[in-house]
Amino acid sequence: MSDGEPDRDDERADPNPEDSWQDRADRALARLVGASAVERILISLAALALSVVVGAVVILVSGWVATCESPFFATSGVGSFCYDPVSVYVTLFKGAIWPSYNVAITFKETTLLLFTGLSVAVAFRAGMFNIGTQGQLVLGALGTALSVLWVAPVVPAGLVGALILISVGLFVGALVGGFWGAIPGALKAYADANEVITTIMLNFVASGIAFTLVSEVFKDPASQTVQTRRIAAFAQLQPVVFDTTEFSMLALVGALVLAGAIYWMLKGTAFGYDLRTSGVQPEAAEYGGVEAKKTMVSSMALSGALGGLGGAVYVLMVAARWRTGIPSLGFDGITVSILAGNNPLGVIPAALLFGALKTGSLAIEFQLAVPKQLVGVLRGLIILFVAMPEFFRMVGARFRFGDERQSVATDGAGETTGGSVGDDQGGDDR
Repeated sequence: MSDGEPDRDDERADPNPEDSWQDRADRALARLVGASAVERILISLAALALSVVVGAVVILVSGWVATCESPFFATSGVGSFCYDPVSVYVTLFKGAIWPSYNVAITFKETTLLLFTGLSVAVAFRAGMFNIGTQGQLVLGALGTALSVLWVAPVVPAGLVGALILISVGLFVGALVGGFWGAIPGALKAYADANEVITTIMLNFVASGIAFTLVSEVFKDPASQTVQTRRIAAFAQLQPVVFDTTEFSMLALVGALVLAGAIYWMLKGTAFGYDLRTSGVQPEAAEYGGVEAKKTMVSSMALSGALGGLGGAVYVLMVAARWRTGIPSLGFDGITVSILAGNNPLGVIPAALLFGALKTGSLAIEFQLAVPKQLVGVLRGLIILFVAMPEFFRMVGARFRFGDERQSVATDGAGETTGGSVGDDQGGDDR
């Protein structure tokens, strides 16, 4: 080989032979952080497809080790398989939309998760980790139930009374939830207490307070369980379109409007600008005139108010009272927010997916002889695979992976903010 010819072995060599696996991982994470909205949708769809494949393998293996009278497939030398993965997934997705009663259940779960998902998303956008939405929801639900029970005797029955009681219930639920959310915000702002720890602990405190108040003071004397008296029928959110007493289309429409309002607040108001810039670059935001402590408290209060609204809707639409055993909607809201990339508009499809998976899981348990534990695994796989890319993108954005001039704010819609507060003009959706 002449001196002028390039070495073909060199051409085939790694262009960066000194790179470690950490360097490659950093570059991959930086690429994920800078992914456009279309790329992220494609990643989510690929993750969903992969979760179905992995889930099918889990179903086959579980059916192979299980015993049943009529396996769907058997062959000599291998054994029999009790569970058909195709039937399981068809039932999972079909059960979420058929019959119409299942659609109402899906929309009910979606409605409640919209409130808790928005609650977590608002705190995340402000750089705060609100793990206490469940406690805010529980106390908001209690405040709603008690306020409606107290006001009901002095308002007329009918449409006017319904409007008054529902408005009072929603207002008190948001007020109580906002107060409970402001506590960890104030502890973070003025005592530098870690909000993850305080919000988790306040969940237990909220549950204990609610249980004690109801069991000792406000318990329904006619009931053996710990619950309040039932609110008046005209104070409940009435079903529209679907003939079921546990879902009201009015609540879903209100939740969708609220999601749009939160998105507008974050994108188009001074408070939203302060909140977002504090979440992206708190030091630069404070240098630019943002009151960091005030923003911490107000953002957590807003987050708590949204969680309290979720509790209010749970009482007014589903339970018609406060009772023990309120579902873990607050913790599910964390997953919904991560799926949505903390974008208020992205919370809508994320909550719908989560609600559909819940309803479809119930359909599998009723229609197929599949253990509910296996159904939970399949649902968890879908959520895990879809959420992980967005979760790593959020982590990468927080720790400034990628182009130094392109710091991606966690809004789920490809919003980008500049490397300094002065560059952040609300971002642009790509």
